[in-house]
Amino acid sequence: MKTDYLIIGAGPAGINAVEGIRYFDKRGKITVVTSESIGGYSKPMISYYLAGKAGKEDMFMRPREFYGKHKVQLLLNREVVSLSAPGKKAVLADASAVHFKKLLIASGGRPVVPPVEGVEKIRGGFFTFTTAADAEGLIRYAEKNKVKNAVVLGGGLIGLKCTEGLLGRGIKVSVVELADRVLSNTFDSRASSILERNLKNAGCQVYKKDTVKKAKTDSSGALEKICLKSGKIIPAKLLIAAVGVAPAIGFLKNSGVKTGRGVIVDEYLKTNADGIYAAGDAAECGDFLSGGNSVLAIWPAAARTGRIAGINMTSRRKIKYEGGFIMNSVEIAGVPTISFGLSAAAPPGSEVLEKYVPEKNEYRKIVLSENRIVGAIFVGNIERAGIFSGIIRDRLDVSGFKDKLLNDDFGLLILPEDYRKRKIKTPEISVFN
Repeated sequence: MKTDYLIIGAGPAGINAVEGIRYFDKRGKITVVTSESIGGYSKPMISYYLAGKAGKEDMFMRPREFYGKHKVQLLLNREVVSLSAPGKKAVLADASAVHFKKLLIASGGRPVVPPVEGVEKIRGGFFTFTTAADAEGLIRYAEKNKVKNAVVLGGGLIGLKCTEGLLGRGIKVSVVELADRVLSNTFDSRASSILERNLKNAGCQVYKKDTVKKAKTDSSGALEKICLKSGKIIPAKLLIAAVGVAPAIGFLKNSGVKTGRGVIVDEYLKTNADGIYAAGDAAECGDFLSGGNSVLAIWPAAARTGRIAGINMTSRRKIKYEGGFIMNSVEIAGVPTISFGLSAAAPPGSEVLEKYVPEKNEYRKIVLSENRIVGAIFVGNIERAGIFSGIIRDRLDVSGFKDKLLNDDFGLLILPEDYRKRKIKTPEISVFN
């Protein structure tokens, strides 16, 4: 099989790459390969699907006719197992090959499964939670076995969204987290404590500074109980490993494409190999705050890098990726939250502004470095929080209005007049238009 553009992955990076390509190239043949049975859905939606708050159709990022409209050949249930960059060839699991002119590696991430004694004996009740298929499997197993208790290993974003989905199904959940708090990568202790209280009120128990040591099954191989390192024993018919994801780039071994933690790319999202680009969770690209490269596994970065890479693959225009930073907007146990940048731990020499209203479960934190915002946390009241993303990216000096940053009415009108005029006069040209 031959194609002009091969895209490995049908997530937000792959979807946006298709749109980026078609913006300039209406005729080139596009082939999208995904190991999943469906393409183009939003992975953040799988927790709502698990909870029964969203149907399958609600998960899709684009209408079902998207691939047909854009004249895309979509290959479902087809996994790329090896790649030759010099030969411009991708080999699939069924031994067939796709020869390409340009390639985008948007293969996303695979769940990290830590070693747990006894897991190999489980004949039912052990899952990960990163795909729609995972959610479907969980639903089927929970319904068939009338599951009432579950253990989620990992108190990060994936673990807590899975927890919320399970709670929505009336299942009692125990979260086991190795760190001293949930969402430790983006939240400080105070923000985490607010979520922990609400999780407890929703029927969830959180075990911190602990991990799963052993899984015990009954005579049929069904999961029966979980043993923690601390000695605690938790009855459970479900164990979900949700400690994180790693770039799904195993197929690149001996391919000629340079990798680190992810696929190493330049400012144009191009790899070291001719005609090959990478985007999304699989790419190791620009970090806006550190100035180096990192893997940033968040939806907005995947969408933006995918669109830019798609445009650059056409060679009709070259767009630089300005780098990304951590941004998470998520509601857990009924509590809306937003975090940006270096929010969990303030860098040395930085200044921290905080406002905490415990009776309302509201918390705001701003992290400043040389009078520029480098991180922020909003819990409870998140109105107008989105403006801080632009302030971070514009590296705006906030010394003139620093005392107003935590006010409930903080907004555009408080920003310097010349800055507002400049933004209105020369608005950001977005590759998403």
